[in-house]
Amino acid sequence: MSVPAGPFSPTLLTAKRILVTGGGTGLGRGVARHLVAHGATVHLWGRRPAVLQEAAAEIGATRPDAVHIDTVDVRDHDRVDAAMERIWTEHGPLTGLINNAAANFIAPTHELSPRGYRAITSTVMDGSFHTTHAAGRRWIADGLPGCVLSTLTTWIWTGSAFVVPSSMAKAAVHAMTMSLAVEWARYGIRLNAVAPGPIPTEYAWQMLNPTDQSSVGATQPDQIPAGRTGTIEELANLVIFLMSDACDYLTGQTIAMDGGQMLAGPNTFAGLTRLTDSDWQQIRQTAKAATERSKAQRGDHRVTPG
Repeated sequence: MSVPAGPFSPTLLTAKRILVTGGGTGLGRGVARHLVAHGATVHLWGRRPAVLQEAAAEIGATRPDAVHIDTVDVRDHDRVDAAMERIWTEHGPLTGLINNAAANFIAPTHELSPRGYRAITSTVMDGSFHTTHAAGRRWIADGLPGCVLSTLTTWIWTGSAFVVPSSMAKAAVHAMTMSLAVEWARYGIRLNAVAPGPIPTEYAWQMLNPTDQSSVGATQPDQIPAGRTGTIEELANLVIFLMSDACDYLTGQTIAMDGGQMLAGPNTFAGLTRLTDSDWQQIRQTAKAATERSKAQRGDHRVTPG
């Protein structure tokens, strides 16, 4: 799949080596494709080898040597550290890291199981810390600059009903971004984050938009002042700028890109308070069906919402 011509030089990221966690699917895969198209070498981490291999074949269609994959569960600190060491040893130090791995589904919080809570928070919060720590301490030890970019949401500022574990975990990563921006600035390490609004991707879209009731749907275009959802190309353009050398003075910031959605109304899923128990039963069935389809197609072992 070719990448449309954008506003940046196709050599802007030449010599950049960037790790994208959760890079086999969704936004991570789409952004990685644009990074490679602009000269970067990317490392993709995920839990499913077949998915990573498929992503690498697509992303590296014109530059096969520019894409490397490794099966890594970011929730496991020891595996993260070992995989990071493999990158340093076999390919050279990273110049950038994108914390993109995530898990989420909507559910009434009082019905959420401890297992479901941990599936989300351990991936988003623990995983982002593990990867940031593993890269950061190596940059510091080697006397090298680095750039960390985390994929968040506007929920970090507003909270969001029905996705409480994700809201909590992403707020924690936002706090990490601000905290380490101060602590690590003297080492030449920058930390920023992006908070995109709704951008359609297959699995996440089904999990977070399982109802066709546009009056309550958080991802419906009529709930966004811009009148549309965002695109991966727009997100990739922002990421490319932040991962480039265009503004080394920018650190500790989370940039919202949501068509004005956050400023125009209540928190993202507030409208779902209107749903009945029957509506939620249908949503659970829809979400479970989406999970089972994903497992069948990709050999996944993802936690089923509940």
